[in-house]
Amino acid sequence: MYCHETESYASVWDAIADTPEEAANLRVRSELMDKLIALVEKNGWPQLEAAQRCGVTQPRISDLLRGRISRFSLDALANIATGLGCRVHVELEIA
Repeated sequence: MYCHETESYASVWDAIADTPEEAANLRVRSELMDKLIALVEKNGWPQLEAAQRCGVTQPRISDLLRGRISRFSLDALANIATGLGCRVHVELEIA
């Protein structure tokens, strides 16, 4: 009979990232993507309109709306947010 220990993680990002720093980066990118997706959906912007508003291509917006996190850096997400009329606010919490 095979027996193994189950590892537990604080978040999915901790489980898939190689380092705590990478997990933190994924977590922030995910939160920002979620907010951008909600903004596009709330305003009812078709992908092409959202793309034009922030100066990217429609396929780029499609990647955003599909949650393809690996295709976006924090810089790229901040630029999209700015293009959509938002200001990105950074807040640090002591862990």
